[in-house]
Amino acid sequence: MITIDGSEGEGGGQVLRYAAALSLLTGEPFTIRNIRGGRAKPGLMRQHVTALEAAAAIGSAECSGLAVGSTELTFRPGSVVPGEYHFAIGTAGSTALVVQTVLVPLMLADVPSRIVIEGGTHAASAPPFEFLAHTLLPVLERMGPRLSVTLERHGFFPRGGGRIVLDITPAPLVPIDCTQRGAFKAGKVEALVAGIPFDIADRELKAARKVLTDWPEDAFAPVQLPAEHGPGNALLITAQCDNVTEVMSAFGQIGIPAERLAKTAAKRMAGYLASGAFAGPYLQDQLLLPFACAGAGAFTTVKLSEHARTAAGLITRFTGRAFHFGEDGEGRWLVRMD
Repeated sequence: MITIDGSEGEGGGQVLRYAAALSLLTGEPFTIRNIRGGRAKPGLMRQHVTALEAAAAIGSAECSGLAVGSTELTFRPGSVVPGEYHFAIGTAGSTALVVQTVLVPLMLADVPSRIVIEGGTHAASAPPFEFLAHTLLPVLERMGPRLSVTLERHGFFPRGGGRIVLDITPAPLVPIDCTQRGAFKAGKVEALVAGIPFDIADRELKAARKVLTDWPEDAFAPVQLPAEHGPGNALLITAQCDNVTEVMSAFGQIGIPAERLAKTAAKRMAGYLASGAFAGPYLQDQLLLPFACAGAGAFTTVKLSEHARTAAGLITRFTGRAFHFGEDGEGRWLVRMD
């Protein structure tokens, strides 16, 4: 039984998701105490419960202590059973982070799976749907599996109500090299609004345009969604390069000016493009588990996040495999397993 202190490292929900996925992949049970001990409100939230419920469902696992507010649980995995599953978070909790929990185990199953998840698709502190569709899954497909995800309905904070459908055709994972991003090909900035004043989109686009001054005028576009999908707002900044497409995002919040959110997201994209790195801040920690399962691989990234360091530490605890971190001489981080 592996014992984990949930307050160490990243100190949030990622520890839970990674531990559950690793448990399914290795057959190792675990106990985690001080769940989300590094957060202002410790304990399980609804989206964490759903992620662990999903892991238990696909992995025939026993999980005790699984309840909203719980600060300790024990997870005993069984065999991964691919198939069709439906999980509803019931809040605006992130559907993408539930995907993070079950994706790699199902990528290594013996038959395809279809996963329907309801909850938040565009909310703070989590990658949006577009990151799954355009950034993460295309990179993972290069490792062998066939992956696709469809957005059936947007879900913004606090209402939620979004719905995505994930299709996974498994295959053995082959190592890939993700050190070279390649040339920048095209950029796009979209301001999504649903059930809120349309001028918010215009303000966000104007602020983003002041940062991304070399992007053409037609790269900036407002998107009016049906009012029943809201209320909500998201700014999506997409950079398509030869070898990867990166998505930066910002989400409307009460009390924070739209211009400030847009400026921050645009600066993050400008910094990513200037770095020459392959992986942005969300992608880096989500590449670690599939690379570990493949047994080798490398990628360059921007400043290494605490999420990535925590994930790498958990991988070593469950598998004995270690990643090597260092600078590549060009100001980027190089992450390698060999």
